[in-house]
Amino acid sequence: MNLKKSQIIDLLPHREPMLLIDELINIKKLHSATAIVNVRKDSFYVQGHFPDQPVMPGVLIVEAFGQAAAALTASGIDKKEYENKLVFLMSVEKARFRNPVIPNCKLELNIEAIRSHGRVWKYKGEAFVEGKKMADAQWSATIVDRK
Repeated sequence: MNLKKSQIIDLLPHREPMLLIDELINIKKLHSATAIVNVRKDSFYVQGHFPDQPVMPGVLIVEAFGQAAAALTASGIDKKEYENKLVFLMSVEKARFRNPVIPNCKLELNIEAIRSHGRVWKYKGEAFVEGKKMADAQWSATIVDRK
């Protein structure tokens, strides 16, 4: 199963410019997926980070990991169970930024759900550009009621 951006919009509350993931592919229900982030030279964060040598901020790579995990989880659970819910990031562990992500590339985020306990989920992920590892992290998130 694969999800295009329009389907991701149906699952997540994020909207432009904060919706970072463009596709979710290779989905194994509630287990793993690959998110695609098309890092463009006109992406909102490129203008000022840094004008002479633009790079995608590491914090936005972590945000993209979180969005990918939320989409993976939302796509795998009963729609009625996820209706009127949000996924909030709880913690980020072991985040490493190995190489700068520069504009005009396709960032691939391989994510995996490590475990879940009730509404709390733990994930891990690795980010690649053309097979080169750019970052990796582990994080936890929780599903909460939308107010």
